[in-house]
Amino acid sequence: MPTNLVSGTERFLAAALIALMVLPPGEPLAFARKKKKQEPTAANASPLTPDQRAIHALNRLTFGPRPGDVAAVEAMGLDKWIDGQLNPETIDDSAFEARLAAYPAMRLSQHELVERFPSPAMIRQAEQGKRGIPGNAVERAIYNDQIAQLRERQEQKKSTELRAQSAGQMTSAQPTAANGERNASGSMAQGGPQSGAAAPANSMMANQSNQAEMGPPPAPDMMPMAVAKPAPPPIEETEKKLYADLDATNVVNLPADQRVKKLIEMKPDEFRDFLQHLSKMDRVALFADLTPEQKETVFALINPQLVVGGEVLVTRLLRDVYSERQLEAVMTDFWLNHFNVYLKKGEFAAWYLADYQNKVIRPHALGKFEDLLAATAHSPAMLFYLDQTESVGPHSLAAFRSFMGMNGPAAKARPVGLNENYARELMELHTLGVDGGYTQRDVTEVAKIFTGWGIDHADQGGEFEFNPRRHEPGQKVALGYQFADRGESEGMQVLHMLAVSPVTAHHISLQIAQRFVSDNPPPAIVNAMAATWVKTGGDIREVMRTMLESPEFWSTDAYRAKVKTPEEYVVSAVRATGGEVVHPAALVEAIGQLGMPLYGCQTPNGYSWMADAWLNTGGLLDRMNFSLALADNNAGTVMSWDKLMDIEGQPGVAADVKADSKEQKLENLLLDGAVAEHTRTVVLAQLAQQQGGAVGKRPQMAKQVNFVRPRDFGQLLQSVAPLPPPVDQDAALLGGLLLGSPDFQRR
Repeated sequence: MPTNLVSGTERFLAAALIALMVLPPGEPLAFARKKKKQEPTAANASPLTPDQRAIHALNRLTFGPRPGDVAAVEAMGLDKWIDGQLNPETIDDSAFEARLAAYPAMRLSQHELVERFPSPAMIRQAEQGKRGIPGNAVERAIYNDQIAQLRERQEQKKSTELRAQSAGQMTSAQPTAANGERNASGSMAQGGPQSGAAAPANSMMANQSNQAEMGPPPAPDMMPMAVAKPAPPPIEETEKKLYADLDATNVVNLPADQRVKKLIEMKPDEFRDFLQHLSKMDRVALFADLTPEQKETVFALINPQLVVGGEVLVTRLLRDVYSERQLEAVMTDFWLNHFNVYLKKGEFAAWYLADYQNKVIRPHALGKFEDLLAATAHSPAMLFYLDQTESVGPHSLAAFRSFMGMNGPAAKARPVGLNENYARELMELHTLGVDGGYTQRDVTEVAKIFTGWGIDHADQGGEFEFNPRRHEPGQKVALGYQFADRGESEGMQVLHMLAVSPVTAHHISLQIAQRFVSDNPPPAIVNAMAATWVKTGGDIREVMRTMLESPEFWSTDAYRAKVKTPEEYVVSAVRATGGEVVHPAALVEAIGQLGMPLYGCQTPNGYSWMADAWLNTGGLLDRMNFSLALADNNAGTVMSWDKLMDIEGQPGVAADVKADSKEQKLENLLLDGAVAEHTRTVVLAQLAQQQGGAVGKRPQMAKQVNFVRPRDFGQLLQSVAPLPPPVDQDAALLGGLLLGSPDFQRR
């Protein structure tokens, strides 16, 4: 897998192409300029043609049409297809479920996941003797390897600090002029010596509070498989490396069962040395024939977070790409953003998110909103993210014991008091909206109501618990209602009241319409959806049905009126071509590089669905770079250009098909023919330029486009073989340019 950014020349080429595509002759920046905001009405909501209706439904209710989807929907009947999507349990999704067999960790309960793949906090507890090391051979090896890495990081941190102190003393003793010369030469890197700190195996999962201990992440193309060890003298190093390389190759050549057994039996130092001496080919071969369970074991020996965090993200992406229950996948994405949780908040976030996306959000995505709201309120992922676990009633028994010093010395360092984060976001974001009519007093009272809601053994990735000792006693008054002292049921009363509120109905109906209709949806459709919400008690399926039965949804004003987010863009590009995702971590990385890392929004409000957030020339340039990489099988996906061009198995035919015929066919396949004339002109001109520079040989892309680089998934991407380039390079270049064009950015 390529690990470098696109070159300056390639970026200039992509920028020039974008400029040509979005700048028709004599016009200003067509795609990126802002239009004057206009209040849409039903009066200008003209109907779509039957073909446009099918395309529109696929663009809005799925992550984008695949080859043949439009014809399939028309053959089934649009109404029948929509009804099936509204009732996902009636759709056979066994083909996608079979893909999930490659990720067995995601089938574990939260307790099993934490036990099988320990978090950094649990490793520290074991290292400090506060937690026992499991007796199971595999889990024992995982703990031992991680403890060894932790201790080595701690030692290297101490060494770094000592060198920094020494360097500081030397610098203070030097004349001012000498110091200036050293700084000018660049020999003293900002932040101290760079060689003394080692990065965690997966920088994505590094807890912010532990970043100093873990050290800064390495350069993307220099990420080590294990913590570096000080080099021995040159002669000894050469001899040792020779034997170590041979030993590593011998282990890789063992049958899979024996290979994994050998790795488990290695002592931590042996395992580290083994990883360091793997060649790139051996690293790929190490994983090539392992079962999914064996791969998880080996990655867990390197870093358990690779397994948990990696599988949480790639299974979400694969569901978006391959699930037949596309509306459920889209609504799951919507609610994950609405009830946003940040992946890097704490060391257990990834472990909580596995349960959050699969058991909290998705099962309720088209159900009753009250059930969904209650599920998120009880989720450890949400409770931890919004610091609800720290909230203690000011007059609770826990607060009294803390005040009296009755909880022991450890309790003195623990914050005791009311935390309003969850109460505020519950009303401002999850239900009523920022203008929902509540006051600061309401926030404080609701926060008191939810005291006691927390996590059992939060330092071990536990489950929800209600702790009456932390609950604020007495009557509360919030949002004009009195709440008797009834413990956990007080919170359930608040959730019910908020879920069925007409204010909540309008607020969330507007957000759904902004996701599915337009950035500025007609008031009529929002009001109709809100009315259905109130009538049905927040039945999400029926609210969606009301939206889909409204003329505003099917108007030409709504057709291709939405700009794709980075996630929608990447997934739709893969689906549009029928590409086979081989290394999904590369696509997860690409989404992050385009500005929308999954679970990467730090603030509770989530990512924006509005065009303004994503519509700029810099973003278009990055998308063009990605599309060229994707088209050339350079983004973890094997593209189906030969199949799309009906020349599969006949590579010689590719050169005989005229460029304009190929371009026209790809237009119809990828964009249903909705391509601006100036885009078509630029695409064909670029292909002609490439062909003109390939005298006497088959046309090739000018240079390999490297967009996806291993950053958070360095270990995963280093362990896979690069994909071969497409046979039909003409189609790949044309397809890449079309996928990167402004025309493909709309849905």
